[in-house]
Amino acid sequence: MKAAGAYEWVRIAIAVGLVSFFSYLMLRITLPYLAFEIDTDFLVTKQSIIHIRHWRYAFYTHVITSTFVLFLGIFQFIHRLIYGYKKLHRYIGLVYLIIVVCLSGPSGLIMGIYANGGIYARVSFVTLSLLWMGFTAWAYLRILRHDVRAHQAYMLRSYALTLSAVTLRSYAFVLPVFVHMDGRDEYILIAWLSWIPNLIIAEILIRKGWMTL
Repeated sequence: MKAAGAYEWVRIAIAVGLVSFFSYLMLRITLPYLAFEIDTDFLVTKQSIIHIRHWRYAFYTHVITSTFVLFLGIFQFIHRLIYGYKKLHRYIGLVYLIIVVCLSGPSGLIMGIYANGGIYARVSFVTLSLLWMGFTAWAYLRILRHDVRAHQAYMLRSYALTLSAVTLRSYAFVLPVFVHMDGRDEYILIAWLSWIPNLIIAEILIRKGWMTL
């Protein structure tokens, strides 16, 4: 029993440590944008639309809030927290829900409509945003009906899409080393790779019943 408990804590520590590390990296990426200079990093590629007010507001909303949901989300899958600190679990879940459905998701949707890479990349990012908001909202509706298993499954799908922020940047860094493609085609491929494999992995975990740490 003690060995099993120690193994559980090791798994939790590894998961939280990895997410904390990636959240830190995301925060480092985000901080330069808080100077609100229009020629910072990614914004250099958006000079043709930077003047569009709703896109600009969506961009800053998305980059500022996404790090929070990335970090908060992992705590929704820690078994000891879910059942040992139910009130805290509900509060964290509610914050996650509000940020995704009201801030990060809608802002990501607006950004997706104007995404680089043309129509194929835009369809990917718009689909990602709609599924992200939909899975998160549906997870909340299922727990209101006390359907715990469905709630956990949809939360896992939601967090798999939250992690697309990490996987997108990972593919953008690694893919050019192994695959030489036209820049536009590469961006389209990364747009789809950023979330579809995540969702496939989530579905495998759900079917195997591995939904909590």
